[in-house]
Formats: sequence, structure tokens, C-alpha cells
Amino acid sequence: MERNKEVNGYDGIELSPKYTEILTTDKRYVIITGGRGSGKSFAISTLADLMTYEAETRILYTRYTMVSAKISIIPEFTQKLELLKVRDDFDPRDSYIKNTRSGSDILFRGLKTSSGNLSANMKSISGVNIWILDEAEELVDEEEFEKIDYSIRKDNARNLVVLILNPTTIDHFIYKRFFKNSMKYVDYEGAKIPISTHPDVLHIHTTYRDNDDNLSASFLNQAQRLKDENIEKYHRIFMGSWLETAEGAVYKNWTTGEFDRSLPYCYAQDYGYSPDPSVMIKMAVDRKNKRIYIKECFYDTEMSHEEIVDATVRHLDRISDVIITEHDKRIIRALQDAGLNVKQAKKRTILEGIMKIQDYEIVIDPLSFNVMSELRLYEWNDKKASIPVDKHNHAMDAMRYGFEYLGKGRSRLGLKFYR
Repeated sequence: MERNKEVNGYDGIELSPKYTEILTTDKRYVIITGGRGSGKSFAISTLADLMTYEAETRILYTRYTMVSAKISIIPEFTQKLELLKVRDDFDPRDSYIKNTRSGSDILFRGLKTSSGNLSANMKSISGVNIWILDEAEELVDEEEFEKIDYSIRKDNARNLVVLILNPTTIDHFIYKRFFKNSMKYVDYEGAKIPISTHPDVLHIHTTYRDNDDNLSASFLNQAQRLKDENIEKYHRIFMGSWLETAEGAVYKNWTTGEFDRSLPYCYAQDYGYSPDPSVMIKMAVDRKNKRIYIKECFYDTEMSHEEIVDATVRHLDRISDVIITEHDKRIIRALQDAGLNVKQAKKRTILEGIMKIQDYEIVIDPLSFNVMSELRLYEWNDKKASIPVDKHNHAMDAMRYGFEYLGKGRSRLGLKFYR
């Protein structure tokens, strides 16, 4: 039964014809980009169900962050099976779905561990010939991507890597790897969208215009209002354009470079609760030359207090290093109980900290991808009132804490140098 040869025609399912080439392409990589409401994930998960009708197919479906597949993913896929009217052909379990006609299956996994590293259970998966990474913009470490990419090498099968993403900033490795030197521009309602022409890539870009039959009138009205009021934001959100720097970015004077090991330093932390990340950075301040040096240590969601302590200890140069934290008494106590040198950040207004930092050039370690992403996206909500948007700001808040401490001057800090 080769149901994967035809996408449309099933009751309740109709996908953009742009996606049909995925079923026959001989390219290794399929990149799916688009704006909000484009139906990317729905289309690919539907195709994944149909691909299992090919014998000896094993699909690995991942997201960077995934709670229990039984709760978050299996119901989504089961719904599509019911829409396709093929539910009886499948046996859904806690973390996989098996096609009982062909014996092929789809495995569901989250990529990250609590420490932010590649999940150990990813390394033990074998026999996979199709890897689908949904919300691929969340994976910022190219080495972690390559670990799985290199494992998709099944003999006598079509090996395919599918990346589904909302375009983010151009510093993301996906852009650098598949777009930067191999692309053309296509006009989408005035937005110049880069289309990858990489020889190993099938690139499909869709917008809500390709999916408007499945969208509510209120959604379409919302898109039109934004188009009328803020065309650049409309291009980014609904047309899926890549971002260089937010129009109203708070910090514009930054670059990448090596951390200056000659300066005194400290660590700074900010804590988040899912879906917000907990963050630790290392930083140094060169007051004479007006430079701030930043290196990302960890940046992860859903970290328990114990995991924050463990990750902190692993990243310190010395157990006595100063750690500046936000005002979370429970985490501070956990860090102190572990014998760490913790100091609370001084309570100052956000604007005071921002204005001081704006006098400096910020130099970011080249592998600090999340910090760079925040610098690009952290923007003013109301510049006249000096109010920044309350998002993309966890590393930015940590930077303010550390700067307030380091800005006192070397003689008053008692900070240590690199040896």
C-alpha cells in the first residue's frame, strides 16, 4: 500500500502542493521555513504518517524541548491518523507509533537534557533513515546537530533530514550552513526571502497565504492589521523573513571576539521557569577601553535547583569565583549550601543598567549563540518611555547584574585573574 504517493484526497486533509516534492526528492536535506500560520509542522507530521507505509522506514521525530511524548506529541499524530482515516493501521505507544501494516515506525524524542547537552537516548537510536527536527531554530549548537545528522546513514534506504523552523537571526548555524553562500531572493509581499540553492537541499517556504483555508477570520484580520501598522514586523512574523537585528534593538554596539583572559571576571546568573531559560554567563569589564566581554556558560529551560547548582560548579574556573545572581532566595541558598561564593545583584532599575552598558562595546564569545540571539532580539517596547520588551532578556539581565558588580573597580572587588 503506497499511500505516501498521494498527500491530498484524504477526507479532512489538504496540504499545500509545495510539500509533495518531499515524498520523491533525492536531496539529503529538506528545509521547511515560513511564518506564523503556514501549517509547516502540520504538513510534515502528516507526511511522516504516510511515509511509514514504506517498508523498513524508521523516522526519528524530535524537538529540542519535549515533555512526555505521550502527552505532547502522540495525540497530535493520532489526530492526523483519524483525519486520514487510517487510525486502524497504527499502534501508538508512549514514545513511538508503529504502522502495523508495514512494520515501520516513528520514534519521538526530545534533544536536550537538563544540563543542555544532547540526550543520551539519542545516541543509542539505530536504524533511523529519516530525521525530522521540528522547531529547529531552538537547536543552536551545530555540533549537536551533526551528531545526529551523521547517524542517518541506513543502507538501501532513502536517508533524509527535515528541518522545520521559523526563521530566526542570520547568526544561526542553519542560515550559515545552508543559506549564506547558496541562495536566491524571492519576493513575498515586499519581503525579500532567501531561498536556499544549496545542492544538497530542497527548500520549501510557505506562508499563511498557502494555508488560509484552514485559518480563522480573526487570524487573517490580525495579519492584515499588522501589515497595515508595521510592515517589517509583518514580514518577520507572517512572511518568515530572517532577522539581522531588531529594529529597536537595545544594544547595537556589539561584536564577536575572544574573551579577554587578562581581566578580572565574575559569573552572573538569571533564573527562568519554563518556558523561560536559566542562564549563566562569564563576564569581564575593561573600564579603560570601554569593553564588556561575555561568554555563555549555560542557557537552558526546566532546570531544577539541583541541576542549576551542578551546572554552575561544572562551569566555574575556581570554586571561589564570584557569582552574581538575581534575587531568588531558594536558589541562592542551594548555591551557598554547595560552598559557592554567591552575591545578590544590587536592586537598580533596568534602565539605569542599560544606560551604563550602552556606553561600552560588548564583545561576545563566538560560540555564545543564545547571548547573540538575545542581543539581536532584545528591543524597546516603548523607546520614548525607555521600556524594553520583557522577553529575550535573560542573558541581558545577567549581564546587567555582572556589570553592576564589576563596574565598581578592581581594587574594591578582590576578583581573581586567569593564570
